[in-house]
Amino acid sequence: MVILLVALSLSMDAFSLALIYGVNSLSKKNEIILSVIVGLFHFIMPLLGYIIGEFILEIFPIQLHTLVTIIFTLIGIDMIIDSLKETKYNLITSISGMLLFGLAVSIDSFGIGIGFDVLTNNVLTSSIVFMLISGILTYIGLSFGKIIGKKIGKISNLIGGLVLVILGVIYLFK
Repeated sequence: MVILLVALSLSMDAFSLALIYGVNSLSKKNEIILSVIVGLFHFIMPLLGYIIGEFILEIFPIQLHTLVTIIFTLIGIDMIIDSLKETKYNLITSISGMLLFGLAVSIDSFGIGIGFDVLTNNVLTSSIVFMLISGILTYIGLSFGKIIGKKIGKISNLIGGLVLVILGVIYLFK
């Protein structure tokens, strides 16, 4: 259940930006390509974070629960701050733009990967869940963006940030 909550929280920035970009009415082909790219980045980034995190933990021994608390809280606060900013968004029309979009919305998954040991024993399955949830929510965001508009994107990012901060506090007391 925690992995699903984390996956949903991590996917909120992709969802909220997809809502905003959906207003610009991307082609169905580009909606699918962008959703796949976002999903793949949300698969790769936590695995990279896990590998690098294992290396870092060997050098700097720190309790994993403390590390997860710090990571969740920082990512959550960053998401909350981003939801409060006025931001201009450019239309994504090229593969390189889509790759940058995928990277930008999956950086937080890298941080979560560092503390994977606290969350789960099955890193691969968790990364697959992250990939599926983020890819699906990106596609839904792009599709609904045509209808809903820009306001709800900021709200979903705020909610995702709050969930991560709450999970961070919970892990502090485990």
